[in-house]
Amino acid sequence: MTNHITTKELPLSERPYEKCLLHGAGALSDAELLAVILKSGSSGMNGIQLAQQILQSGRKNLLNLHYLSVEELMAFPGIGEVKAIQFKCVAEISRRIAQTARREQIRLSDAASVAAYYMERLRHEPREQLILSMFDIKCRLLGDCVIATGSAHAVSGSPREIFLQLLEKKASSFILLHNHPSGDPSPSGEDVRLTRRIRDCGALMDITMSDHIIIGDNKYYSFRENEQILV
Repeated sequence: MTNHITTKELPLSERPYEKCLLHGAGALSDAELLAVILKSGSSGMNGIQLAQQILQSGRKNLLNLHYLSVEELMAFPGIGEVKAIQFKCVAEISRRIAQTARREQIRLSDAASVAAYYMERLRHEPREQLILSMFDIKCRLLGDCVIATGSAHAVSGSPREIFLQLLEKKASSFILLHNHPSGDPSPSGEDVRLTRRIRDCGALMDITMSDHIIIGDNKYYSFRENEQILV
């Protein structure tokens, strides 16, 4: 059995805080970044070793912070409720930073830019969510809202709720988005039927449905790109 060495006992060049001050946060490994948040380890291991245990579970990378629940994080030695919540908040901050950075790049006619904006928000969701993204007459994003949350395999939205939101925002056009937790963004028969139903309602109200985008795992399906939005 190896002797337990605390983080403070490590050489200065290997301590996460000092390393960050000298070389910047980009020089830290994933385990060292987590160790900064942990501050200390548990009996028998230092903060870096505990961080490595967290990283080696589940998906074996930083995505564990997204996918592990508070209860699952608390199962690691030395992690209580407060620390587990801090990890979940760090994961949420990272998601929002990624989304905020992409907001200015959104173009109504560019499915890739819209998909990129919503990718981190939706690709980790365990259940399908239907999101309404609303645009003004100059194609600027007005905002979005979750219309419905379904199961791991399906979600359905109410045209009434969708168009109430659009009228309240005085939107000229909109895009529907939802995720497939399986990671495969290929549309189902129900996805096609929902698209046609909402598109037809929009045409009656003179509010244009510009696209319906399905988010998978780092990939997407656009009804417009596949020339199905007007079929």
